[in-house]
Amino acid sequence: MKNTILIFVACLLLFSTCKKAQDQPTSAVPTEKIIEIKTSFGSMYMWLYKGTPLHRANFLALADTNYFDSTTFHRIVKNFVIQGGDPNSKDKDTTNDGYGGPTWTIPEEIDTSKFKHVYGAVGAARDNNPAKASNGSQFYIVIPTAGTHNLDGNYTVFGQIIKGMDVANTIVAQPNNPTNNRPYKDIKMVVNMLDKTLQQIKDEYNYTPPQ
Repeated sequence: MKNTILIFVACLLLFSTCKKAQDQPTSAVPTEKIIEIKTSFGSMYMWLYKGTPLHRANFLALADTNYFDSTTFHRIVKNFVIQGGDPNSKDKDTTNDGYGGPTWTIPEEIDTSKFKHVYGAVGAARDNNPAKASNGSQFYIVIPTAGTHNLDGNYTVFGQIIKGMDVANTIVAQPNNPTNNRPYKDIKMVVNMLDKTLQQIKDEYNYTPPQ
């Protein structure tokens, strides 16, 4: 009888210990935001620099509201850049592409000691304003493997394509109108936000985000 009671007590203690372990909240692994730019040619994946917080927050906010969806890469220049994100590119009037955006601009966050126009860099387009403030939505991706360093110091670099530059190179090779560099056929995008752990970013994109 005594042994039976001891076994029963041991089982109760074991059950209590297991239940406490189950009741303990599991520590969630922190995640980071990765931008996915989907096109008919494939997808590109972008890291947004935390060192350009205004541009990063703006891009995430626009992506979260599907602002970029159905906009096009309206400007493709071989050995230079592909440019998109203009809401005007959603309509049938091709003459207004490159002139649109939200009602705001973003103060420049230019830091050439950290962010340069290297291969795959993502920069913010802008008009010729002296403050170098960025357009609220239009962005470009650097195509040459040597970069486009003549743009350093003049435009804010706020991200980097970490996977899918083969897609960018395919896009820039499409036939376009030489007078305005607009592709003859619309190249539409859908922009999504993905949550990835640092380990997933390293494994899936072979990229280590800067600290």
